[in-house]
Amino acid sequence: MPRRAIAKPRTAEERNRRVKKILAILERTYPDATTELAWRTPWELLVATILSAQCTDKRVNEVTPALFAKYPTVEDFAAANQAELARDIRPTGFFNNKARALIGAARKIVADFGGEVPRTMEQMLTLPGCARKTANVVLGTAYGIPSGIAVDTHVERVAKRLDLTREKSPEKIEQDLIKIVPRQRWIRFSHQMILHGRYVCTARRPRCSECALESLCYAPDKCV
Repeated sequence: MPRRAIAKPRTAEERNRRVKKILAILERTYPDATTELAWRTPWELLVATILSAQCTDKRVNEVTPALFAKYPTVEDFAAANQAELARDIRPTGFFNNKARALIGAARKIVADFGGEVPRTMEQMLTLPGCARKTANVVLGTAYGIPSGIAVDTHVERVAKRLDLTREKSPEKIEQDLIKIVPRQRWIRFSHQMILHGRYVCTARRPRCSECALESLCYAPDKCV
């Protein structure tokens, strides 16, 4: 059943006030938001983030303890047999492509960055399997570097429902978001949006009656 209509902001000032309210509510609702992936080092976070593509964080967290025990260092991944590594990560899906990416990224890091995950977006994007979303997650979460806003399927869905963007590609969505979210909030905002999309603003039957942002949302697919 449709929920009550919410008036759309008409002026730039009204839109700015609405964005500030959204950010404030996210901050109150998810004050300690961070990734739900389990990791201990920047390399482990990079591995987990690559594995999380088209896979749940829960499933990744079930796979990585044994994976990191078998391959404890980036050098171990660089020397891994691709077919064997693919079998080790099979439950995460797309295992052949992911194994190829992990080995390629490990070899690049060992050869060009002294075995350390790089700290700039430009360098991160040279790693196989690492696009802007993955780079933003690792730079922000592991190093505290606000290089941008990580846009995954949750962030994309929530941003569109909240009318924070009308773009379709993750890159253009990110550009819209960094224009309205203060730089010091970029890292936490990504995680807040992910958590909100994962547990409240779900793809099917969003839990609007439990949503702290309901009074600011005029998404056409709102429901009880």
